[in-house]
Amino acid sequence: MMAEARAEIVANVWKLVASVGDEVAVGDVLAVLETMKMEIPVPSPSAGTVIEIPVTEGQIVQEGDVIAVIE
Repeated sequence: MMAEARAEIVANVWKLVASVGDEVAVGDVLAVLETMKMEIPVPSPSAGTVIEIPVTEGQIVQEGDVIAVIE
């Protein structure tokens, strides 16, 4: 079963913490978004393997955009 970690707010992708192929647990930080000088961690919604990260550091994401896909 696949799960998607999504942006909760319009923000800049400040740092990608996870990489494709990484094993993650529920709550592990996959990326850090930055908006208005605040850093917002994006946690993994499920345990599994990161199979896709469709964003890049420095990219602006919109609310609801997929940050990572976990299988």
